[in-house]
Amino acid sequence: MAHLGGMITRILSALSIFAASALPLAAQDRFDMPVSGEILHGWQQADGTRMAAIRLVLAPGWKTYWRSPGDAGIPPQFDWSRSRNLGSVGITWPAPKVYREGGVVTIGYKDELVLPITLAPRQAGDPIKLNTTLDIGVCSDICIPHRMKLTATIADNSTNVTPKIAAALAARAYTAKEGGVRSATCALRPNADGLEITAKLSLPSLGGGEVVVIEPGQPNIWMSETDVSRNGAQLTATGDMIANAGGAIAIDRSRVKITVISGSTAVEINGCAPG
Repeated sequence: MAHLGGMITRILSALSIFAASALPLAAQDRFDMPVSGEILHGWQQADGTRMAAIRLVLAPGWKTYWRSPGDAGIPPQFDWSRSRNLGSVGITWPAPKVYREGGVVTIGYKDELVLPITLAPRQAGDPIKLNTTLDIGVCSDICIPHRMKLTATIADNSTNVTPKIAAALAARAYTAKEGGVRSATCALRPNADGLEITAKLSLPSLGGGEVVVIEPGQPNIWMSETDVSRNGAQLTATGDMIANAGGAIAIDRSRVKITVISGSTAVEINGCAPG
């Protein structure tokens, strides 16, 4: 199990990466930023929402991170607050890939990420003016925290499907039903650092090297990498949850999200029963 000692090792590893990436501005000016971005306008949907996407293009050898990036990754942050006529935003994440480099596991994307976003306008029929700030990490031999601002005015009513966005939607993780999940339980046990969680999942194998990511479903809780084993149709994953500020942890199992990843395939499970 990855208890406090393992956590400290990974945090120190992450800090060494960030230290390497804390370059002075002059040093960063010596190369072009290895990521560019744009907003794809997409199409109008029958329910009045708009399907669009954020497209990131990465230089060869560089990657960016999934919503749960692994111990040494940088979780992406989105700020939509300066947009106009935007009621809500829903994000559909394509299934990510797992990268094992230098003893560190991170989860994300290389080459290109098309991230579908579903936009609900405050006032139907009026243009949506997107003004989005993204804080992301991009990594190769070093990791660079990067802030980018993307803007677009979406004013047309086109219903023509954009192939890149449609492909990204098709690449999302399977739901529990689609992935053949028959049951999902979570057992919680206090330990010296916080809580140990053991998830037992009944689902068909996705192939070798299955990785299980457990998201606590609430902020300010650090979740370790999980130890994973499979016995026939049952997959077991055990990890540690630690409050960022220390102290006791209370977990709502209905908000826990469990994602099983293997290769380019993923299954996403929302909630787990007591186990």
